[in-house]
Amino acid sequence: MSTTHTLSVLVEDKPGVLARVASLFSRRGFNIESLAVGATELPDVSRMTIVVKVDEQPLEQVTKQLNKLVNVLKIVEQDNEFSVARELVLIKVRADASVRGEVIEAANLFRAKVVDVSPEAVTIEATGTRSKLDALLRVLDPYGVRELVQSGVVALGRGPKAITAAR
Repeated sequence: MSTTHTLSVLVEDKPGVLARVASLFSRRGFNIESLAVGATELPDVSRMTIVVKVDEQPLEQVTKQLNKLVNVLKIVEQDNEFSVARELVLIKVRADASVRGEVIEAANLFRAKVVDVSPEAVTIEATGTRSKLDALLRVLDPYGVRELVQSGVVALGRGPKAITAAR
């Protein structure tokens, strides 16, 4: 049975590393559901947060292969119970003057921010779990979502323990 796994992968911040990591999943026939890459507290280290739906055994094989890549420094699977995970979404919603107040009120219910207003549309920024963002989209959908962009998941373990780049 396939389950969803969130991996935090610390890598050297060098050209081609993302392509090599993604190709490992591709060669195995795994679809990456979410991928976010960004800077860390260390100057030459990036963190990839990869969400993939796979069986336990194949994930272990991919993790071992990832560890063999020269530029991979550390891999940790984030346990949902012991980590904090968030996504970002920007949503452009049809909202002329007659419904703008309703759209803004809906955004406020989800602690989302209005980041742009034009005569025909409102752009909303929201962060949260996938289920929270999906719920927001369901509320805004009747108004007409014109455009949407969503980041990948970013995740950190809870508490004081940190993932370090030491091999």
